[in-house]
Amino acid sequence: MEMKIKLNGIQEVKEFVTAAGKCDFDIDIFYNRVVIDAKSILGILSMDLNRVLTVRCYGTDQEFWKILEKYSVQKAVA
Repeated sequence: MEMKIKLNGIQEVKEFVTAAGKCDFDIDIFYNRVVIDAKSILGILSMDLNRVLTVRCYGTDQEFWKILEKYSVQKAVA
């Protein structure tokens, strides 16, 4: 599953990474050719947060889904 999100600042990144860290499956976040583990706060903070980011999940979790919807800029693509 993929979803486009926008994270505006450190607090939002922290909330996103905390939720991703609770998932027992891989989650990648990327734009262009840059791919970062979504569970890495330093990795995400090193990205350009002015951009819309794509999140790719390799599993499902109801709580993480709520976080994705909170920061979503478009509907999910399966």
